[in-house]
Amino acid sequence: MSKVIRIGTRDSELALWQAKTVQRALEHTGHSTKLVPVKSTGDLNLDQPLYEMGITGIFTKTLDVAMIKGEVDIAVHSMKDVPTALPKGIVEAAVMKRASNKDILIHKGIDFLNAEGIIATGSLRRKAQWLNKYPDHRVVDLRGNVNTRLKKLEENNWNGAIFAAAGLERIEIKPENYIDLNWMIPAPAQGAMLVVAMEDDDYCRNALSALNHKESEICVHIEREFLKTLEGGCTAPIGALARILKGQVHFEGALFSLDGKKKIDVQKAVPIEESENLGKLCAQTILENGGRELMQEIKTVLNN
Repeated sequence: MSKVIRIGTRDSELALWQAKTVQRALEHTGHSTKLVPVKSTGDLNLDQPLYEMGITGIFTKTLDVAMIKGEVDIAVHSMKDVPTALPKGIVEAAVMKRASNKDILIHKGIDFLNAEGIIATGSLRRKAQWLNKYPDHRVVDLRGNVNTRLKKLEENNWNGAIFAAAGLERIEIKPENYIDLNWMIPAPAQGAMLVVAMEDDDYCRNALSALNHKESEICVHIEREFLKTLEGGCTAPIGALARILKGQVHFEGALFSLDGKKKIDVQKAVPIEESENLGKLCAQTILENGGRELMQEIKTVLNN
């Protein structure tokens, strides 16, 4: 049996780049495909910060519905946007090889770093980590696709804005005026692309299994397990990064207060064969060291 695999994607430039990458990989292995772009709620509402919308998976929900209704066969996502619990009937089919996991600062000159400054980001994680390092700065909300955010930075009196390096590199618009934020812990699964399919669709799942990058899959699953155990969803300032070096998985994770003043972190390295519950164990360490109370504080503030 063969069929045309309908690939669901958001219609931003970056999302289309990601979907076309999967499309090329599938066609390279002899499969027929068709792109089906849709708009998500997260793309349509650019006036409200993401955490205020209170919807888990705001960028993935529209595609989930399209898959369940049979309008598309698979969907391609930035994995950091995907809730840790997928809707019933939808499963992970492939984690593509991970790109850069770094956050970068696009700036208008870096003199402000040692003085007062205004930084833009729509991410609670980036905001909390920035304020942890630069408590005298002000952080303003920034929403929209990559191109929209770059334009807003240009038009406003902000000193800089924080972006994921992978997104800018993928669509080749990374400007020269940037610095790597090597001290900032990325979002769980940042830089990774996830392809999902329906659980009962053996044809698509088999087609996608050839695209899975095992090392990336191991690392992002540890990071997402850490997130899930902390019950962060997309709303708490949580960073996590797992890397494989010489047969060991090196993990670092942190939970921050919304204002960046509190930081609870963990670092651990284990052999790959012992890494199955690493994310969960590290999250439990955070929870036992004050993380449980901090998560409650965060939820109380965000729900009011």
